Amino acid sequence: MLSRRSLLASAGALTGALALAPPSARAQPANPVGTLRIGALKFGTLNWLIATIEAEKLGEKEGLVIDNVDFASGQATTVGLQAGDIDLIVSDWLWAMRRRTDGDRLRFAPFSNALGALMVAPDGPVKTLADLRGRKLGVAGGALDKSWLLLRAYGRTQIDADLAEVAEPVYGAPPLVNKQLELGRIDAVLTFWPYAARLDAKGYKRLFDVKNIMAGLGIDPAPPLVGYVWREAILAQKGAAIAAFLRAAAAANRVLATSDAAWVRIRPLMQAADDAEFAKLRDYYRTGIPGSFGEAERASCAKLYDVLASIGGPDLVGPNPGFDRGLFAPSGE
Repeated sequence: MLSRRSLLASAGALTGALALAPPSARAQPANPVGTLRIGALKFGTLNWLIATIEAEKLGEKEGLVIDNVDFASGQATTVGLQAGDIDLIVSDWLWAMRRRTDGDRLRFAPFSNALGALMVAPDGPVKTLADLRGRKLGVAGGALDKSWLLLRAYGRTQIDADLAEVAEPVYGAPPLVNKQLELGRIDAVLTFWPYAARLDAKGYKRLFDVKNIMAGLGIDPAPPLVGYVWREAILAQKGAAIAAFLRAAAAANRVLATSDAAWVRIRPLMQAADDAEFAKLRDYYRTGIPGSFGEAERASCAKLYDVLASIGGPDLVGPNPGFDRGLFAPSGE
């Protein structure tokens, strides 16, 4: 059997070393439901939420102790979850669905409804979707990025063309493709919402939100793409702790939705370059705070899965494709 050290070493070989956050000096809750080990990116939006939970003592109110573990990349968090070293991460549900259909029973609950956007320079050559023909289009991530697959599907319905064929996609990490747009080396960029917010703060325009693209494809309401993911196997031991965390997270989001002071408190985690960028990151996050996740949203997830699977194929959904609604079962089931 592989040791914990060996499993984490395999993650580090891909993505960098795992850094453990120092334990907090907080008192144990009076009515403990247990400790939940959560894997997060050091400066990612999940840590904004966890910092708010801790500052507002929302975990203590739930009887929950959060053991926050910082990782160098999203891929490292998924390896840590699969290795059993951590209990919960934030990831996209398409990844979780593929793992579930391959036999790794995972569960999902919404983390954010914030979606990416297609950003352009206000005085640039791209004013409509058709203007992307023959242009360089930055794509945050790779060829299987979900927003890119959706934009390709949208292009087929709106301009009768696959943008992967009529435009020149330039794949890269979000900061890099943002910079390429700022330097004028590409004509538009499809990027994740925090990086769209950063461009927005600099005066760039949203040509389309991914939410608009989904609506154009008949997917309404727009479902979340990312959420909390945990292993079904730990529910017997930590189901109460997971449910407590989800309640604490919802309470923290209510604070972040209404309190500007709460945002000032977490500003050091946001790495905002200036006040304008700080305000845009705050406003985009607030827009994406999830609401209800019921039957309509699950039906939208099923439609979204079909669209993405039709374009991404086995490289995206794996050799055993299928939409398993059990992924979205409540935390305690």
